[in-house]
Amino acid sequence: MTDTTCLLSRRRLCLAGAALLAAGPAVAAPREITVYKTPWCGCCKGWITHLTRAGFRAKTVEVEDLAPIRQKHGIPFRLSSCHTGEIAGYFVEGHVPIADVQRLLRERPKALGLTVPGMPLGSPGMESRDGAREAYETLLVLDRKGTTRVFARHG
Repeated sequence: MTDTTCLLSRRRLCLAGAALLAAGPAVAAPREITVYKTPWCGCCKGWITHLTRAGFRAKTVEVEDLAPIRQKHGIPFRLSSCHTGEIAGYFVEGHVPIADVQRLLRERPKALGLTVPGMPLGSPGMESRDGAREAYETLLVLDRKGTTRVFARHG
């Protein structure tokens, strides 16, 4: 290889590297989540809308009874809500804020999943026209006994 050819190869390599840096970070593929919900629940659709706006790809499965899904994941009734998601080996029960789902996937704690029990006013999918909100917690469910710890506080 001549000095001229070597110099051109280095220039091409430097230009290619600069082009990659200028392009910015690669866009991650959407995360896929399966959401089990009943056919008549509108707030579940609102939560799914939040997911898709945040770049998740939601597969919705309508079922008449969520009890078997919750039983499969070890979600006791006291920690339940109106829909159950499955993502990356975790469950996501109820109106969990998307930032909490993203944190769960980033940190990967040893746990079964996240839950926001009930349907707190102002949580994703439970917004009110007047902007009213109530304080609530996202709980990390640690085991099938229903042991929890606070994962995040909201409102």
